[in-house]
Amino acid sequence: MRIGVSGRGLVVCALLSGFGALVFSGRAWAQEAKPAAAAEVKPAATEVKPAEGGTKKPEEANMNFITIVTRAGWFGVLIWISLIACSMVMVALVTDCYLTIQEKKLAPNRLVEDVRNSLAQGDLLKALQHCENTPVPLSRILKAGFSNAEEGFEVVQDAVGVAADLEGEKLLQRVTYLSVISNTTPMLGLIGTVQGMIFAFFNLGKMAAGAAQQSMLAINISHGLWATAVGLGTAVPAGIFFFFFKNRATRIILHMEALTLDLIKSLRNVEVVHE
Repeated sequence: MRIGVSGRGLVVCALLSGFGALVFSGRAWAQEAKPAAAAEVKPAATEVKPAEGGTKKPEEANMNFITIVTRAGWFGVLIWISLIACSMVMVALVTDCYLTIQEKKLAPNRLVEDVRNSLAQGDLLKALQHCENTPVPLSRILKAGFSNAEEGFEVVQDAVGVAADLEGEKLLQRVTYLSVISNTTPMLGLIGTVQGMIFAFFNLGKMAAGAAQQSMLAINISHGLWATAVGLGTAVPAGIFFFFFKNRATRIILHMEALTLDLIKSLRNVEVVHE
């Protein structure tokens, strides 16, 4: 029995010693693994620094208007001057057309009533005098008809038609410039973008490959695309206003021509007598 007890004790001691050795070796392995892990983390940390430094460059990139305009050199500045000038002219033309192409200004009701009353009284000279005192497109069309009253009604109709076409062309000349701006500014913007991309790829070829190179390429292309954005931003409203004012002017001219023919129809059987 003593031998059995001592044998069990030896077994237990062997198990405890083995377990202790296992725990000790695990702790030793863990202590050895920590420096190795720390040694492996250091290169990863050093690799992150260039990436963090690279991400700061787009944030530091200046995106103000002066930088965008001057970044592509003197040719880019000329393109931007042309785009800004077209934008200002577009605003001026839209304002002018809005204030000018109005029926109450091109064919005032007061003139129509005065001419109608004069013709009702048979006083053609007085009607002509009213037209001379009010220099508007309708008065010029009426004067063309009254000036040829002695030639016959068919001649009067032809003269009114020619005068109406002439006034219509004069009125549409201002509106046509909006069409020119609408067709020109996208091309100017495209030229500016192409020139900016040429500048971007030229700088790309001088830089070493990496995050900084990609960042610089993206910044230069974004600056170049601003020219196209401004060109389209000017062309779209210019095209819309062109068709709007063109239709309004055409409608007013047709109405004035019809109004003139209605006013001069009383001259069909009138005989002009020179005093």
